[in-house]
Amino acid sequence: MSSKKSRFNKDKADKQKVIAKFAGHEKDTGSPSVQIALLTERIKYLTNHLKTHKKDKHSRRGLLKLVGERRKLINYIQRSEEKATVSKLLKQVGLD
Repeated sequence: MSSKKSRFNKDKADKQKVIAKFAGHEKDTGSPSVQIALLTERIKYLTNHLKTHKKDKHSRRGLLKLVGERRKLINYIQRSEEKATVSKLLKQVGLD
């Protein structure tokens, strides 16, 4: 039986690169900045998937859930961090 995870979740090398780029320290894998970066990469992957598979409603729903989760994390960071830190993170992720 095949796994239901996306290609991005299966390819651990890509995920490790994103974690290494946005981690605050060596073992940081769950900070909001890392989570936002990982969600952004998954959103990019699903967006490209949906461009070719326009009728895939289940993936579209998953994409919308990911976007909502990322929005919640961005709102949390905006409340808890300085504006300069938040804008720098959003530029690095590509969400100007």
